[in-house]
Amino acid sequence: MRAEPITVEEAGPIISGLSYLIFKAQDAHYDIATTMMTMKSHIQALEERTNAATVQSTFFGQLVAEVLPKSLHCLKVKLTNDWLKQLPLQNHAEEKRNSPRVVDNNLYHFCIFSDNVLATSVVVNSTVCNADHPKQLVFHIVTDGISYGSMQAWFLTNDFKGATVEVQNIEEFSWLNASYAPVTKQIHDQNSRASSFWGDQDMKVEPKLWNPKHLSLLNHLRFYIPEIYPLLEKIVFLDDDVIVQKDLTRLFSLDLHGNVNGAVETCLEGFHRYYKYINFSNPIISSKFDPQACGWAFGMNVFDLIAWRKENVTAQYHYWQEQNADQTLWKLGTLPPALLAFYGLTEPLDRRWHVLGLGYDMNIDDRLIDSAAVIHFNGNMKPWLKLAIGRYKPLWERYVNQSHPYYQDCVLS
Repeated sequence: MRAEPITVEEAGPIISGLSYLIFKAQDAHYDIATTMMTMKSHIQALEERTNAATVQSTFFGQLVAEVLPKSLHCLKVKLTNDWLKQLPLQNHAEEKRNSPRVVDNNLYHFCIFSDNVLATSVVVNSTVCNADHPKQLVFHIVTDGISYGSMQAWFLTNDFKGATVEVQNIEEFSWLNASYAPVTKQIHDQNSRASSFWGDQDMKVEPKLWNPKHLSLLNHLRFYIPEIYPLLEKIVFLDDDVIVQKDLTRLFSLDLHGNVNGAVETCLEGFHRYYKYINFSNPIISSKFDPQACGWAFGMNVFDLIAWRKENVTAQYHYWQEQNADQTLWKLGTLPPALLAFYGLTEPLDRRWHVLGLGYDMNIDDRLIDSAAVIHFNGNMKPWLKLAIGRYKPLWERYVNQSHPYYQDCVLS
């Protein structure tokens, strides 16, 4: 520091002090290898605890998302009671079933497959409220036997600006059986395994696979639209967790260029490609499909049913369901088999037709939401649950018939 040599006299104390420092360092020295092993074991233990907590959190979140809220159960019970006690309602339903409007291809047809009365009502209400000519709309609703009475009672006693609403019971589709639809047997087997799971609560099972929606035949009914509506030529499919914000009748005049399915692609983000949904290590898949092919969204789709029948898409769906009997090509859900069945038959739509993520993404740009024709609450945070993202919930609530006495009794109270 002083830029001058140290004298012999000065060197003695310096060396002595340095020796003492080295001695102290040796005396207090740590075994670095042992320390690293100890730290590694601590980190591993913390990671295991974190993973267990994450799985458990997802598990409980899934439970909350899938259990029918008490208020909606109350609504369903009251409506079912009306259906069973009021014979005129049942007669009115029979008249609507035979209406020529349900097969008129000059009208605009929409289909919804759901067991949630309130959610389905919001889809229908939001569609007619934003339609230029609501009396030209026809809604085809299919539900299960438990919800059939409540769904009929709601749509028969509420007016939707003159739109036609048809409600059907999936249990009346005698053709939808294991000999024709392999998914029916698979769902039965999966339900059996799910019952076993709920008994032992195997936390190794992927959380999203606990979703009962994946084990519902209603969820797979979208692959049988031409069979359900044999006289229709074009139809728009809507999930029960969407809201319509624009007139959708323009979808029916879009040119699909000979394709079967009009859908919004989701690969603007790099991870929504085929290889993320399907097992490309299987040669059956890798030989037929491009792993980088762009995925697309279910929830708002326009289907050309003439092209569907020509391409025999349902048979393709059956083929891939049979190939996946052991669930090695994909796990559960309807999107993976749809990506295979509609491969090369999907027409990309403008992104503004269908904006997704309102059931899990808290940071969607308001401008994107405002410009969207359909917004989709895909994810666990459904707008009818307490889990809902508060920022988006008013978008859904504006289309709820809050003046209905049953809604006031069951929900508002």
